[in-house]
Amino acid sequence: MAGAGENWLSDGLDIAGADCGLWVSGVDYMSGWRGAREAADQLNRAFLGAGFELSQVRAVASTDEGGRGVVRVAGRPDAVERLAVLLEAVTSGGDGGAA
Repeated sequence: MAGAGENWLSDGLDIAGADCGLWVSGVDYMSGWRGAREAADQLNRAFLGAGFELSQVRAVASTDEGGRGVVRVAGRPDAVERLAVLLEAVTSGGDGGAA
């Protein structure tokens, strides 16, 4: 990770003053993460197929506080702007932008 210091694991995480832990006992995070991982892998293959490099934009599997799978898209601003233009072109193709 470029520019990472000694505390690379906590860079960007502000958990000071958090009243609860990051994990809740009894919540099945793995099941939600597995589903999110499959979806993230599929989206990453689509990104690659559209000409993106995963160092520019990628889908990342995670879970929310309830253990439900979550897929987040992370990327460089220029790549995310390219992705937005691509999605806008696809969604406005002949139907006036109606989804």
